[in-house]
Amino acid sequence: QVQLVESGGGLVQAGGSLRLSCAASGSIFRVNTMAWYRQAPGKQRELVATITSRGTTNYVDSVKGRFTISRDNAKNTANLQMNSLNPEDTAVYYCNAEITTRDFYGMNYWGKGTLVTVSS
Repeated sequence: QVQLVESGGGLVQAGGSLRLSCAASGSIFRVNTMAWYRQAPGKQRELVATITSRGTTNYVDSVKGRFTISRDNAKNTANLQMNSLNPEDTAVYYCNAEITTRDFYGMNYWGKGTLVTVSS
């Protein structure tokens, strides 16, 4: 069984920074693309950033230049460094990963989310 666990959320003032972490554990053969999504109150979940196993990254326009996604393939972890936060970044942030196990190829897994609140 595979689990994704996020950490690092919290309350921060506008202009501040937070670093989110995601750890994948279980019977993992390979972790493919990892991603961070977020869901603000009353809004749909949106893709924030992705990183492939080779390190290729993509970001939604609203976070470009402020957020940085990274990963450690040896540890099956991904991080999201968030700088210059503003109240519009307030949301529950979810880690997502495409994982190949012994039994299944490329299944999508989700963490339970971590709340980020940015005060003005």
